[in-house]
Amino acid sequence: MSTIVIIDYGMGNLHSIAKALEHVAGKERVIVSGDHEKILAADRVVLPGVGAIRDCMAELGRSGLDTVVKQVAAEKPLLGVCLGMQALLDHSEENQGTDCLGLIPGNVRHFPDSASGNSTSERLKIPHMGWNQVQQQRGQAMWTDIPNDSRFYFVHSYYVETSRAEDVAATTRYGIEFASVLVHENIFAVQFHPEKSQHAGLQLLSNFVHWNGDS
Repeated sequence: MSTIVIIDYGMGNLHSIAKALEHVAGKERVIVSGDHEKILAADRVVLPGVGAIRDCMAELGRSGLDTVVKQVAAEKPLLGVCLGMQALLDHSEENQGTDCLGLIPGNVRHFPDSASGNSTSERLKIPHMGWNQVQQQRGQAMWTDIPNDSRFYFVHSYYVETSRAEDVAATTRYGIEFASVLVHENIFAVQFHPEKSQHAGLQLLSNFVHWNGDS
């Protein structure tokens, strides 16, 4: 029996994502833990997150989990979710600027105040909240049985801007086109919440249960 650990550092909807993973995990064991040894011993790891990036990075640093996440990313499949995705980048504009883990080259930007919808007079609301389409580009194994342009559930005011086009696994349009999914070595990271995204989200989590880091 292999193990999936959801990292508990005090931020994230841990119960919801744990229940969703348990639903699709089959014989895999799902654990929520902040224990370094359990995380490093796992076969796959999830880095969730909601809230402010400054608090996220402070908690990861205080607990020593920042170093653990870096080690995990070098050795085994890692799934970043929402704020957990943004924490993997180099730097975020949030909270007057916050340094992140630097595992994926790029930065996190605030949606432009001038962002508009299909009509130039339609000012888009920030945060970007609700269902939106995801256009697949890379990471074929993780997209198994998920049709292109499937809808996933988003809640965020900041978006990822990568330094390398080859790290973009999918894009989404909300006023601007942004990278909504990244794939980089052993990392697959999503801006949306798969645990809130019904069938497509559960299928993505199911694919992660079997993912070995191939893009």
